[in-house]
Amino acid sequence: MHNTTIVSTQFLSVQDVAAIVGRVGIRTVLERLAQRIDDDYQRWETFDKVARVAAHSAEGVIELMPIADDTTYTFKYVNGHPKNTKDGLPTVMAFGVLADVDTGAPELLTELTLTTALRTAAMSAVAARALARPNSKTMALIGNGAQGEFQALAFHYLNGIEEIRLFDIDPAATRKLMDNLAHTGLRFVVCNSTAEAVRGADIVTTVTADKTNAVILSADMLEPGMHINGVGGDCPGKTEIHPDVLRASSCFVQYEPQTRIEGDLQHMPADFAVTELWRVLRGDAAGRSAENEITFFDSVGFALEDYSALCLLRDLSKELGMGQTLALVPSLPDPKDLFSLIRPAQAVGRRVATPETELEFDV
Repeated sequence: MHNTTIVSTQFLSVQDVAAIVGRVGIRTVLERLAQRIDDDYQRWETFDKVARVAAHSAEGVIELMPIADDTTYTFKYVNGHPKNTKDGLPTVMAFGVLADVDTGAPELLTELTLTTALRTAAMSAVAARALARPNSKTMALIGNGAQGEFQALAFHYLNGIEEIRLFDIDPAATRKLMDNLAHTGLRFVVCNSTAEAVRGADIVTTVTADKTNAVILSADMLEPGMHINGVGGDCPGKTEIHPDVLRASSCFVQYEPQTRIEGDLQHMPADFAVTELWRVLRGDAAGRSAENEITFFDSVGFALEDYSALCLLRDLSKELGMGQTLALVPSLPDPKDLFSLIRPAQAVGRRVATPETELEFDV
């Protein structure tokens, strides 16, 4: 007989994560998340990495995003279905798991829909700190939907952006963003086109949702020294940036094997030169090398950022004493006797047959 080992899994609901952000403050959450992402990217070689596994359909995609180092394994389940909003559903829905590598025990199960928006914005800010001009004050934000506020706040709090030039084909989305961020010190300029929004902007962030090879930004809109943060092109057949923009830019990616399949990089030949961002963050490669250089970050989302986010949620939930415990894994006196969980209560014996006879034993 073994001593029963209790395996408990911490669970964080959407309401729990929202409450954590409320108690800590979104600025502090973004700051800690950006620092965690930066630190984790700088130990790139310690992670076992693969491109995400995707199931594509006519209307969207469902993906699994796993990654691990020698102590912690994480994965995220996430979808992308742009037409969902017409049915009252989010375009993106996600949850994730953090587990102990030594035992495989799941330590944390949490929502990642809200968290994905936070980590994507934090990742954008980390990349821009390395690639944009350090005195950048103005950003064009093309696409003002569910991700818009998070991008605006990350660039405001972490990168010193003071003015956001807004454009969306849905004016209601732009009004929603401005209402949600009316309490901040940001200046908003509502524009009638992408071309108008990007004029004079230090940074351009595109975060549109349609699953199509769109041209949101074209080369004629570029200005010397601009940094482009392409977020919306994140699966095969879904792009935002004209190939000539990439040709005119120094291009940076998260994980090259994944970005060549999913990002705006899918337009380009296999030998088109890119630099993985971890090399810039660690000082192994140059980022921006000239004031008038155009830089482009092809942001498709990578599992390492979810690893960082899950680790931060684990830490914050412990610090604040939030969440609840789930019995996700059975606790057994004899770990080899899984059947004991469903053995009928009235069972008092079992029959063991041999070639010669049958014997009945009490149990």
